[in-house]
Parts: sequence; structure tokens; C-alpha cells
Amino acid sequence: MVAVGIELDDNPQFKDYAHPEKFVSAAWLSARLGVPGLKVVESDEDAFLYDIGHIPGAVRIDWTRDLNDPLVRDFIDGAAFAELMRSRGIERDDTVVIYGDSSNWWAAYTAWVFELFGHPDVRLLDGGRDAWMGEERDTSFVVPEYAPSDYPVVERQDGPFRTFAAELLQRKPQQLIDARPAPFYQGDSDAAETSCATSLRQGHIPGAVNVPWGRSVFPNARFRPVEDIRAIYEDFDRDAETVVYCQLGESSSHTWYVLKHVLGFTDVSLYDGSWAEWGNMVRVPVEKGE
Repeated sequence: MVAVGIELDDNPQFKDYAHPEKFVSAAWLSARLGVPGLKVVESDEDAFLYDIGHIPGAVRIDWTRDLNDPLVRDFIDGAAFAELMRSRGIERDDTVVIYGDSSNWWAAYTAWVFELFGHPDVRLLDGGRDAWMGEERDTSFVVPEYAPSDYPVVERQDGPFRTFAAELLQRKPQQLIDARPAPFYQGDSDAAETSCATSLRQGHIPGAVNVPWGRSVFPNARFRPVEDIRAIYEDFDRDAETVVYCQLGESSSHTWYVLKHVLGFTDVSLYDGSWAEWGNMVRVPVEKGE
């Protein structure tokens, strides 16, 4: 377990997680807002939600605008990440709690990017924005102004966290999980029309098993009991090489977070190119149906 600067959330829900230090509840966060060394980040699919009310003291990080290279389809490098952290007043030793809309898809994606840069203490707010608003907790319209930090430049480490299309074409991992809803996995053209990431071909990567991301959460976006989540993935080997993907990488980052930090999978990575890349490449294998 990584050493942390702020005490862990002792919520019984998290005690049987592989990495309980990676999660906080709304009650825990509410009681610690404003504590030195704690920074709260909102990262949404709909970036304008921040403007109509956010957790007091939270800063906004727009996954698309702030974390992606403006020219190459890739994430920002260490220098750009350091500048982003400095502009948000985030220090390297701060505890960072991330939350967002859409059941924490983009929040989990943002947390995953923080892990690429090895930020020591990153936590996800269980239930995200939905849970906070649903409990009618305090919100604010004020955009906080923090003094610039001196966040160091840290080289991004893709190796343990990312898998690329070239690697999947070269060899299939032991376990390949498609985290999209079943119609997308099956190649339903009607479902494809609802996606924000247009693909010329529909279906799934050969050999992939469909486990929709949403099975791990309740309708209110909170995680289901750990026994239920274990049952969902009981046919998978926790120590086998595992790769997850979805349409754009957002919902599969949520699955990555579940596999890595709830269940303790030891070798799980994200194919962040996902179907938005695979479904548009020339002469790659595609399967349809169940």
C-alpha cells in the first residue's frame, strides 16, 4: 500500500477491496474539504456541468482538452502534465480525489492518466457527481484560485498501463475484455449510431469476452458490493495478462479501475485506442455476434 498524506476512508464497503486506499465516500470527502494537502478534481463527459455547481474547492480537468496532446492522438507528456498540475495548484504529495458525471467514466479515465505519471495518492469518489448531488451535499459556483505549485516533471510510464493496437495484432492477451454494452459488442448498427466515436466497422476484437462496465455499479453510480463484483469476473484469472477496451477508452478505464483496485488483478492494462481506433483501421480482423 502506498504511503498517503491523508488518512484513508474506513468505510466498511472498501475494506475488502484489493486497494481500499484508492476510494473515498461522499461522507469522508465532505468532512475533509479544505484540509491542507487535499485537492479535489472534477472531470466530466459534459465539461459544462462544473459551471452549474461543483464540490466546493474542486478544480476542473477536462479530459479531452487538458490531458490529450493537441496534435498527436496521445496523452500529454511529462512537461505538459507538470504544467497542468502547477496551474491547478496540485503538489506531487497532495491527495487527489477525482469525481465526475456518467458514473465516473471520465473521472476514472483521468485517475488512470494520473497513474501514468505515478502520482502517489489518487482516489476515486465512489458514485462520483451523481452520488454527491443525490445526497444534496454542498456545491459551489466559485472557481478556486490556488497558488501555482512546483509539481516536478515526471516521465509518463505507459508500459504497465497501456496496450496498443500493434501489440494486439501481434498476439492476443490471455484475457481480452470488451466493456461496452452488448449491442456494441455484437456489432448492432443501430447502437453504433448512438456513439460519439464513429467507426467504419462494427463488432468486436476476435477473442474478446463481453463484460459490460455497468454491471459493477448500481444505477446511482456507486459500486456494487465486492462479492457481486467478484461474481461478475469469477471466470477470469486475476493473475493472467488482461487487456480491457471499450468504444473510446472511457468506460473501460472504469473497468480497469475495478479489476486493478477492487479485485486486485495483477497484470491488467487498457487498450485506450479502443474501438474508435480498431473499427477504423484497414485490414484488421473483426467479429460480430455473441
